[in-house]
Amino acid sequence: MTIRSQFAIFVGKSSQWFLKTFTKGGSSYPGKLALKLDPKVLDTLAKDYEVIVVTGTNGKTLTTALTVNVLRQEYDEVLTNPTGANMAQGIVSTFLGAKKVKGQKKFAVLEIDEASLSKVTQYIKPELFLFTNIFRDQMDRYGEIYTTYQLIVDGANNAPDATILANGDLPIFNSVETKNPREYYGFNHEEDREQMAHHNTDGVLCPNCQHILHYKMITYSSLGKYYCPHCDFKRPELDYQLTELKNMTNTSAEFVVDGEEYSIEVGGLYNVYNALSATAVARHYGLSPEKIRAGLSYDERVFGRQEIINVGDKECTLILVKNPVGINQVIDMIDLAPRPFSLVSLLNSNYADGLDISWIWDGNYEKFSEMGLQKVITGGERRKDMTLRMKVAGIDDSIITESTDLTKVIDEIKSAPTEKVFILATYTAVLELRKELTNQGYLKGGM
Repeated sequence: MTIRSQFAIFVGKSSQWFLKTFTKGGSSYPGKLALKLDPKVLDTLAKDYEVIVVTGTNGKTLTTALTVNVLRQEYDEVLTNPTGANMAQGIVSTFLGAKKVKGQKKFAVLEIDEASLSKVTQYIKPELFLFTNIFRDQMDRYGEIYTTYQLIVDGANNAPDATILANGDLPIFNSVETKNPREYYGFNHEEDREQMAHHNTDGVLCPNCQHILHYKMITYSSLGKYYCPHCDFKRPELDYQLTELKNMTNTSAEFVVDGEEYSIEVGGLYNVYNALSATAVARHYGLSPEKIRAGLSYDERVFGRQEIINVGDKECTLILVKNPVGINQVIDMIDLAPRPFSLVSLLNSNYADGLDISWIWDGNYEKFSEMGLQKVITGGERRKDMTLRMKVAGIDDSIITESTDLTKVIDEIKSAPTEKVFILATYTAVLELRKELTNQGYLKGGM
């Protein structure tokens, strides 16, 4: 350890202590400060850890949480970045806050933003990359899906000995040759049936001959058992596969992976994928099915991912939404819920949300008109856009309330005609709502 890195770590740790003690913050700034003092400080901080990187468009946060909990059934020291600080400075802050543990194998399971991956892997060399998916998302930040995928391929190329564990059901993950060894996970739970993806689906062109891919099974969007009828491009053989989806509700799922039954206490097909990816990581490291089951049964809701918050006598389910594929999966999950319920939709367009909100027009909001909603509340900076989207989707204007600020949104929730309320919110709207709920005493611990 150099004198420079020692000083950077000392300053970073000191600022982290001060911020946590006096402001209850400090998830990224200490790392930013340490990086300014020593751009290579991450190399020093991470050198004793076996690092697993989780990256992709959707599912990073819950997949990371599930992976951490499964690994903790076997290993005592599993470091992670649970605050959502998934860029370089946040990763440094995570290591700055690590406890000193000697004589044990130490893991770090890190959620890393797609655009930050190549910067982070200049200084740390993971043993495993977990690729969840690539979908169209915040195009002002990431560009098209192929640009986003190249960003994470470039990040993996910095650690060519690390294994890539990728979602085998997604064609884009099989479209580019990489230096890294590969393993794949995916679904094999239905009999083959010839079909094609919906016409408004990204990433369904064969990378070899540019013909439209066909499928023998589709889970959602471009995910499934794909093949090209004009060349030999097809889904790779799966190393870890879900062979049966036994039961799925809006709050849980039961499924079989490689002959073993597992369950999770969170709903939706997209979350089964998250659980499958965490299971694949555990299998990669040789954990027993019993320990995997124990880890997946963890039922503490992750920030903004079907998080249950009681507001008065209302049970609110808070869900982060940010792109077309994500909102459609959330809508499908909500459709599994018992009736009746009310809906809140909070839309912001800050940098962290993505400045372009056109994605709401690719979401299947029309499905809400079939659910017998009792009340719809719109809010956020772009509430007028969301109100219009709801009206175009066929929601009766008489049940829509447009709220100008979050205090009024919470008041409307408390007066909703149903006990159950689903709240869909973009990233900064989630933060703002949780802060206001904390101020009003409905949440503890703040953001």
